[in-house]
Amino acid sequence: MLGSVLIANRGEIAVRIIRGARECGVRTIAVYSEADRLAPHVLEADEAYPIGPAPSSQSYLRAEALIEVARRSGAEAIHPGYGFLSERADFASAVEEAGLVFVGPKAETIAAMGDKTEARRRMADAGVPIVPGLVEALADPERAEAAAAEIGFPVLLKASAGGGGKGMRVVREPEELRRAFEAASREAEAAFGDGAVYLERYLAHPRHVEIQVLGDEHGRVVHLGERECSIQRRHQKLVEEAPSAVLTPEEREAMGATAVRAAEAVEYRGAGTVEFLYEDGEFFFLEMNTRLQVEHPVTELVTGIDLVEWQFRVASGEPLPFTQDDIELSGHAIECRITSEDHLGGFLPSTGRIAHLEIPSGPGVRWDGGIVRGSEVTLHYDPLLAKLVVYAPDRARAVARMARALDELVIDGVDTCAPFHRRVMDEPDFQAGDLSIRYLDEHPELLEPDGDDDEALAAALAAALLEDEYRKGRAPRIGRAAGRTLSAWQRG
Repeated sequence: MLGSVLIANRGEIAVRIIRGARECGVRTIAVYSEADRLAPHVLEADEAYPIGPAPSSQSYLRAEALIEVARRSGAEAIHPGYGFLSERADFASAVEEAGLVFVGPKAETIAAMGDKTEARRRMADAGVPIVPGLVEALADPERAEAAAAEIGFPVLLKASAGGGGKGMRVVREPEELRRAFEAASREAEAAFGDGAVYLERYLAHPRHVEIQVLGDEHGRVVHLGERECSIQRRHQKLVEEAPSAVLTPEEREAMGATAVRAAEAVEYRGAGTVEFLYEDGEFFFLEMNTRLQVEHPVTELVTGIDLVEWQFRVASGEPLPFTQDDIELSGHAIECRITSEDHLGGFLPSTGRIAHLEIPSGPGVRWDGGIVRGSEVTLHYDPLLAKLVVYAPDRARAVARMARALDELVIDGVDTCAPFHRRVMDEPDFQAGDLSIRYLDEHPELLEPDGDDDEALAAALAAALLEDEYRKGRAPRIGRAAGRTLSAWQRG
């Protein structure tokens, strides 16, 4: 087992990795920007080192500075977490060239899967079904027009070098294509430094279903079942669950075997995710994320396998001790991403100090958080504050448990999307598992005020009283009833 690791990240994922490393007996080294000097990941690590000013471009994205801290602190390895440098092949190469272990896949694997057109080509060669479309980048709008005419409208333009909805445009009519091509290319250039885009068929109502894979350095790859991630906003996931509510055992087996084949095609090492679009019994390769996913806890809960632990064990050279036949799914897990965003204001970010925090608890409730009372939430970083995760014997009970946990959650000082998640838990289509990536388009009421003026007035009065208590230097305990009132106030 590795003796020490530097976590090249911050927030809740840094805390998660630190705790996982501690259970494996691995010494943890944190890095922090000026804005994160007193952040939970800094206080939980065995050691912590400053890395630069608050902007990530001057701190967490400085590869050479991170490697220098690793050398100075005596770290044997670097774990990138997710986001920041986690899917940068040049960073993985630099880490290994410095004589350190990169806790993740090989740089060549990251490079191959990071280029979306190269990934599509490789998957097609490996017999993995891809969405009908091109396997090479488009050089100009004329080529795009010819390809779209061949595939048939509507089509989807996508950035070759990245994801997350950047550089993506749906084109429904031929006359829209040239303008969309130029806009997608500009956005891709700004986001990824590469304006290349490609084109594929647009699926009307697909579900986003992904397969967790785990591979070692000895050639063994297994899958750990699927996650459903269909509830999204601008291609950013909001709610994730495992397993999917619709896959049959036969579909699960077929999709899992395909994901393993995809991972084997790039000699995958460590934890990764093969993402698919699923519609009417068919599934198509979307992309591969060569890192730990935000939603990894739901897979851990239904399989009993600690993914962070196995990231460390694989990086230490250990073989996977289990085969595909050893892995079983049990129960149901749901994760809600708790972000500092106002869902009634277009999910605009909210900043401030966490004045009060009450974390739900009880059987089957897990909180992966990166905040404590007093934490400052700024605009410098991703708005993800924490992940609220529940586990239950079946999906209906998991939904009820998440509703209860959201009722108990109180975060005062910034707006959060928790009230949105609470609405989702009550929505009939969600409860029935009737989902697609168009879910929010089809349920705009989830993003609108509920119009309950009396409740809003009561909540506003409660908030004013609490603010007065804080100004007097007192921090009153906010119980569940008051928490629900504050949540109602946030909903408007």
